[in-house]
Amino acid sequence: MPDEIIESIDSNSTAVAVDQAYGADQIQKLEGLEAVRLRPGMYIGDPDERGLHHCVFEVVDNSIDEHLAGYCKNIWINIHTDGSISLQDDGRGIPVEMHPKAGIPTVELVLTSLHAGGKFGDGAYEFSGGLHGVGAKCVNALSDWFKCEVFRDGKIYAIGFERGKTTEPLTVLGDLDDPKTTGTKISFFPDATIFTVTTVFVFERLLVRLRELAFLNPGIRITLTDERGETERQEVLYYQEGVKQFVRELGADKDKIHPDAIALAGRREVVIDDKNKFILVDCVLQWNKGLNEQTLCFANAIPNPDGGTHYSGLKAALTRAVKAYINTNPKSFKDKLPDIESDDCREGLICVLSVKLPNPRFNSQTKVKLVNGEVEGVVSSIVYEGLMRFFDETPDIAVTVINNIIIAAKSREAARKAREAIRKDAMSSGGLPGKLADCSERDPSKTELFIVEGDSAGGSAKMGRNRHNQAILPLRGKLINTEKARLEKVLQNKEVQTMITAIGTGIGGDSEVEGSFNIEKLRYHKIVIMTDADVDGSHIRTLLLTFFFRQMPELVKGGHIYVAQPPLYQVTRKKREEYVQDDAEMDAMLLEMGSGEISLRNISDGSTVADDRLKSILELLVPVAKFADIIRRHGGDFEAYLQARDEVSGNLPHYLVSIREGNEAKILYFLGNEQLAAFARENNDLHLFGKPEVDPEGNGAAAPKAHRRARLIEIHEAHGMKRRFQQLDELGLHVDHFSSQDVPLFEVIEGEGDHAKVHPVFSIPGILDKVMEIGKRGMEIKRFKGLGEMNAKQLFETTMDPNKRTLLQVKLDESNAQEAERIFTILMGDVVEPRKHFIEENALNVRNLDV
Repeated sequence: MPDEIIESIDSNSTAVAVDQAYGADQIQKLEGLEAVRLRPGMYIGDPDERGLHHCVFEVVDNSIDEHLAGYCKNIWINIHTDGSISLQDDGRGIPVEMHPKAGIPTVELVLTSLHAGGKFGDGAYEFSGGLHGVGAKCVNALSDWFKCEVFRDGKIYAIGFERGKTTEPLTVLGDLDDPKTTGTKISFFPDATIFTVTTVFVFERLLVRLRELAFLNPGIRITLTDERGETERQEVLYYQEGVKQFVRELGADKDKIHPDAIALAGRREVVIDDKNKFILVDCVLQWNKGLNEQTLCFANAIPNPDGGTHYSGLKAALTRAVKAYINTNPKSFKDKLPDIESDDCREGLICVLSVKLPNPRFNSQTKVKLVNGEVEGVVSSIVYEGLMRFFDETPDIAVTVINNIIIAAKSREAARKAREAIRKDAMSSGGLPGKLADCSERDPSKTELFIVEGDSAGGSAKMGRNRHNQAILPLRGKLINTEKARLEKVLQNKEVQTMITAIGTGIGGDSEVEGSFNIEKLRYHKIVIMTDADVDGSHIRTLLLTFFFRQMPELVKGGHIYVAQPPLYQVTRKKREEYVQDDAEMDAMLLEMGSGEISLRNISDGSTVADDRLKSILELLVPVAKFADIIRRHGGDFEAYLQARDEVSGNLPHYLVSIREGNEAKILYFLGNEQLAAFARENNDLHLFGKPEVDPEGNGAAAPKAHRRARLIEIHEAHGMKRRFQQLDELGLHVDHFSSQDVPLFEVIEGEGDHAKVHPVFSIPGILDKVMEIGKRGMEIKRFKGLGEMNAKQLFETTMDPNKRTLLQVKLDESNAQEAERIFTILMGDVVEPRKHFIEENALNVRNLDV
């Protein structure tokens, strides 16, 4: 191998040779979990919001595998106030004995060594979603801190990690009240250096996936709790009927064609790796009068949003069964029959398809698509046979379903002709609608289209816009409701035709058919809905969102759709005028205004804190103030808590124990596992490690009553707060000064010269309080007027200027697709009763009602 390598080659250049060594020194071997931290995308996908939540699901999947093996009945998931999360189950518990080959505790091996686990070969699981032995250990590697507690053999064990490396060895914390208690509890906080987009867990996103798991695994009880709000939020998910109940809930607000869902289930024996194995199929179908398909695919309870071989088998079986029934019963269908395609058979279909199989193979670690070839034939066979049997037993329902499919086929052909007519009309009229005020930029990635309500608002937008990259399309009148109308009717609406032509992608159907949707032809990468903040504006915005959701979902999934968001407040202070979006932004502005008018002097040495250091101090004091409130909420004293820290390492107590004896109560703090374990051994009567409470039907029991009662609280925030206190110490603010002193520590000087006011501060938190107080002085706050009342200058400054505006991006992924489907069906669909119920349920929650 030569020492030089080719650096770059393209069609317009020659090879450039550069000197670069390539030998043994350039070959790296990554140890432990370093590979995961270096290339997280290989294991969890992109480290964005989706990847963040994927970490939770990797851990949950282990508990579900325990359930599939017959050992786990409960899963408890808690999002803590600091943003960390805990997941606990009552499975068998990860083994803790020393591993005979590795020479370390088995739990440590499982959580630190890639491709170590019980899911290889003929391991501990027949059906498993985890395959590669990388799930929980990847989460460990990508966490700022990670803790595992194991309930096993009548004891509770604990081990701690930071970024994949063991920091607290396996320790026996104490004895369990019930020696039969088993399970695993994992707590972690995601590493912000990996998850640079967000480290905030979204309750709704977790709830969607956990609800799926509860449906797919009848008998499992999943409790999700969010401790971050002022009041705790909790959802308990338990579905005894499983997949059939899942489909029933998905179709609750639909106008159904047949009353009961069609449940098709079966199992087939196949040969895999020279061994006879079983594949289980559970498929439930429900057709309704809607126009959209909603099929959810799962393999071993893992969602496969991109489908795969099981979905291919389902599509083939549906088409084959429908055509076979028509051919067998031609007299049941009077009209001339069109050529029926696979898409026609799935119009208005709600389906949940779940398969369980040994050794499933996916296209990636994120498991979005199943690729096992043997599954397609099994699913196709079971669904075809089951559906034909159902059709034969219920001919009236069969004819009703197939007649609806025939209508879908005819509508598809009519829509094709309508698309072709729009394309020809656009070509004959020069291509773009006359009312569109286009921009000069031709690179779609740099352009924006504002869809504006009415010609008058459109006029202001045209005058105020940046003509280089901002295009304006005013719409007159209401759009057609695309939730109710078939595509050929939608395409007859003039406003819809105008939008389709302006956007350029075409609409609906197969991208290979002329005039159908083609994302490559998108003319603007930002499409912004900008309507008035009144009833009519809200209605038009909803109709537009319905149109994009139903007819151009690829634009929504690609993040191209936005909603203009006018500011909530107009804030005036002295000569400064600002638009403020929400209360959090208001607090940040108060801090900025207050800090801009003060200086901070350290009394001990008379020095004045530089402006950049003052800004850093205030930014750190905000989360510290919230942390202090958390400690007080648990019944602790923040100053006493800080005094219990380790002065050498800076570690803060990770545990708080509240003990009540009669009318007396006291709070104790413990730095880590060993201190807590020692205390638990000396105070067995406190039963610190009682089993989590479950409902009366559940399978757990609370700790027994005793003369002395104790409550153990794990302070998850201690991990992150240690770093903040260290940063404050580097800025000259020592942790000892968080308690109020007898003499002032600092002086906050408001103003300059002879008119300056000096405010003595006796503790570090007092700095933040005084700055916020100064920021509020002389401030005028008023609600800002709506978009319809703005002139061109105001419209640009508040809503169109990229440097100042706030745009809400409309997102659609697996976390919100089901909820979006439900809401659009309720609010925009044909069935009145669900809409009436929704209005009655939510009437008291309405804010800013325009009447």
